[in-house]
Amino acid sequence: MFLSIIMPTYNEEANIGITISHLLKYLKSDSFEIIVSDAVSSDNTCQIAIELGVKVLVSPVKGRAGQMNHAVKQAKGGVFYFVHADSLPTPTFQNDIQKAIENGFDCGSFLTRFDSNRFILKINAFFTRFNYLFFRGGDQTIFITKSLWKKVGNYKEEMLIMEDYDFLERIWNAGKFKLISKTTLISARKYDENSWLTVQLANLKVVNMYKKGASQSDMITTYKQMLNYRKNAF
Repeated sequence: MFLSIIMPTYNEEANIGITISHLLKYLKSDSFEIIVSDAVSSDNTCQIAIELGVKVLVSPVKGRAGQMNHAVKQAKGGVFYFVHADSLPTPTFQNDIQKAIENGFDCGSFLTRFDSNRFILKINAFFTRFNYLFFRGGDQTIFITKSLWKKVGNYKEEMLIMEDYDFLERIWNAGKFKLISKTTLISARKYDENSWLTVQLANLKVVNMYKKGASQSDMITTYKQMLNYRKNAF
């Protein structure tokens, strides 16, 4: 299995070096590449990634969906693994994905846990062990075979919010999804800047808007009105 690890970035100098170093530490063969697809960061994101020896692309489309699509076009792998810049996959991720592929799965994800000891976030993480689409939110890592990617199509570049959920919904219906019972460590920064209840209400509101066919602009406006969140989120 040749694994293409794809990371969309925008002003992630605080995290990108940690994440790439983590990936390189646990990758066990030469059958991989790491591609950073950047949306013209104004900080040192790209410089840090280049110094760590990974491929850095400047995406012509800003937004995670467009950035990930751009990287896939230049990826060499038969399996794509999408990782956010502030996420740390389980140390055995490469072997876990390979085993899933060998066992007939063509897409999947991992459980999640937060880089925080707050009890309420441990409850959030607990529910990611249930293999239902409702519990597969953003910020997780996703893998998919090249053949399934060709079948379901790209991330939708017109989507600046809910793009992960839309993509998961399509691969869930078209492929054989594997939820691997190991954890990806994800950032709690959204919860550090807002109360737990505020984040949950904002997520629930936007998901309901999405299911009712709301426009991207309306969902983004609602999300930003309800949350204080990092400037590079959209």
